[in-house]
Amino acid sequence: MSIRKGKYGRYLHRILAVGDYVILNMVFLVILALYPGISALHSRLIILLLNVAYLPVARWLTATHRERALQMDRLIRSSIAAAGCHAVAFTALLYVMGADDIPWQPVAAFYGIFIPLLTLWRISTQVIIKYYRSRGRNYTRVVIIGCGTTGERLYREMNSDIGFGYQMQGFFDLYCPPDFRFKDLYRGNLDELGKWVRENDTEEIFFCISGENAEAIKLAIGLCDELMMKFHFVPQISPYLARNLKATFIGSIPVLNVLNNPLESPVNSAMKRAFDIAFAGTFLVFSPLVFIPVAIAIKLSSPGPVFFRQARTGYMGHEFTCWKFRTMRVNADSDSRQASKNDPRKTRVGDFLRRTSIDELPQFINVLLGDMSVVGPRPHMLKHTEDYSRLIDNYMVRHLIKPGITGWAQVRGFRGQTEELWQMQGRIEHDIWYIEHWSFLLDIKIIIRTMLNALKKDENAF
Repeated sequence: MSIRKGKYGRYLHRILAVGDYVILNMVFLVILALYPGISALHSRLIILLLNVAYLPVARWLTATHRERALQMDRLIRSSIAAAGCHAVAFTALLYVMGADDIPWQPVAAFYGIFIPLLTLWRISTQVIIKYYRSRGRNYTRVVIIGCGTTGERLYREMNSDIGFGYQMQGFFDLYCPPDFRFKDLYRGNLDELGKWVRENDTEEIFFCISGENAEAIKLAIGLCDELMMKFHFVPQISPYLARNLKATFIGSIPVLNVLNNPLESPVNSAMKRAFDIAFAGTFLVFSPLVFIPVAIAIKLSSPGPVFFRQARTGYMGHEFTCWKFRTMRVNADSDSRQASKNDPRKTRVGDFLRRTSIDELPQFINVLLGDMSVVGPRPHMLKHTEDYSRLIDNYMVRHLIKPGITGWAQVRGFRGQTEELWQMQGRIEHDIWYIEHWSFLLDIKIIIRTMLNALKKDENAF
């Protein structure tokens, strides 16, 4: 079986790791230029120790270069952590070598330059990898065993970002359920798996059916051992439980524990609120530049108020009044019927405001009042909360934090009209994931992606 990941694809992560060393040495050369008082002997010793100190960190960073589609906040945190580990190792080596008389200023300057450059480089590598994979290189051919909910969710996630680099070849299972959404990708039962993976150069198998099925799991693992493929076991965990989990062991039995909501911490909550006030306050100071021309356009487009105010479900299920620019003619269905793509209620101005998300800008008033946050689950109208809380398990979990002007679900494609139940289920999964994985850097990432999405046409924005 050949291993085709594109020319030089299997070495890509090693090539990128060399860049870490290049940056480290380039920064040191800059420090030598800034601090000419460092002696030649000291400079040679320092550059040696800098590179030696980086050896234990390099393996860690090389592993992250190999990972697929890392999130930006994780990249930043890992870069800072890597630089911190390097600083500890470097300082210890200086002390052991008896060179601890070096002034602290050049050392501080070194890390002050090294950390942002390393972070920028590692973000750039992800862009490079995504581009490389978009050209059909460095992909991994995979099959999924399991046509159930877990297999479907895994396939959607693999397809959600080209940065993962997976080329999905098909599904296998004991049988294909009648309600399976991806029947065109069903390749057969497990008896046909061995022949298929041999003929199609499959590289990895994701096992998404119960681990209690001993015969099926033995067959898959045995096949992977024989053909030197990677085997991944994907536990069948409810989408509402698969949040921020930590694995522990009781003897040989793995136990998954749900971690706490990060925003339960008073420090994190205060940080998020302070950012909301600063961000919303700054925007509202300059808001007349946008609000006044928009208000005039709305008044000229149709009779009625400039602002549309609607009761929505907020923090801990409490109702609040959500502000938006009015985008429709005044109608009696506004509190029960979602906007559709060619909704006749929309005005021409309103259609533009919705497509560009300008209609949401008055919600910065809600942020300043404390009803909403800049980032969080989108607030739903009361009727939707009433309906979906009966249809979707753990729907109300999304109200454990304040709703947001934008959110993780929206930047991941789950925005706009929800005609089918699975669309709302996908939104809820993303909302709960955000709650469990909140970080300040994640909020910044969502804001940036929201701005970028506003500049391009979104087919779900109407």
